[in-house]
Amino acid sequence: MDRKIVVLPDVSRARDEAITLLQRSALADGHAQKRAGQGREFEALKDYQPGMGRRMIDWKRSARHGKLLAREFRIEENNNIVLAIDCGRLMCEPVDGVPKVDRAVTAALLSAFIALKGGDLVSLFSFDARPRVSSGAVRGSPSFTMIQKRAAEIDYSTEETNFTLALTTLAAKLDRRSLVIIFTDFVDPISAELMLRTVGRLTERHLVLFMLMKDVELETLADMAPASPEDVARAVTAGDLLRQRQVVIGRLRLLGAHVIEADHQRLGPALVERYIQLKEENLL
Repeated sequence: MDRKIVVLPDVSRARDEAITLLQRSALADGHAQKRAGQGREFEALKDYQPGMGRRMIDWKRSARHGKLLAREFRIEENNNIVLAIDCGRLMCEPVDGVPKVDRAVTAALLSAFIALKGGDLVSLFSFDARPRVSSGAVRGSPSFTMIQKRAAEIDYSTEETNFTLALTTLAAKLDRRSLVIIFTDFVDPISAELMLRTVGRLTERHLVLFMLMKDVELETLADMAPASPEDVARAVTAGDLLRQRQVVIGRLRLLGAHVIEADHQRLGPALVERYIQLKEENLL
């Protein structure tokens, strides 16, 4: 039949995890959060306590009241969050029987749900050899349905990822400082060279976070007790590939990007925990 059927990602598990994480992080509802933190929105004055930074002291009001008073700030909302999912050839390889891109979509939806609940703007972007899906930035919990539908448009690809075209296109769409979360994979420094060059330009203005899944297969081969010369060769090759991967991760961090390398089952929660941490540290 000449009909298009939309296959929506299963978000039941993501919703359950999101509710748990929301309760744990005191992001319980979509109302304004009056949580003390290191943001820039002034909240209140309080007595200065030993251990507080000197920049928090309000010297004028301290002189007026005859005692040291410190400014308390509110953790900011209305941050711009971009979920950029690589759907190229490497991301379509399976991890524990499920393609990496599917696991990335699940983690992205989990973080989108929490970011929308927390009052931030969220947009979705996917790419392989060229940009594929690009949603506008949305706000509020009801917008999660739209993000879910756009995520259904992300398809598997056999093409190599063109990071230069994808990230340059994405950067041109961003008119304000944003948290750009990139779900991707790479093999060695040579194949990742163009990605590294582009990321260096992106981190000049935006906060960039790379989400990587641990390569379970390579780690298993590298740690396996050898029983034959072939096993030794496989273990050495796997170990070398893992070392090259760490070289790329190290270069990303030197460029100013944040990197999370998590187990595929912990990808979503690991991302949400880092997102909340970045907000509390006022890095967005």
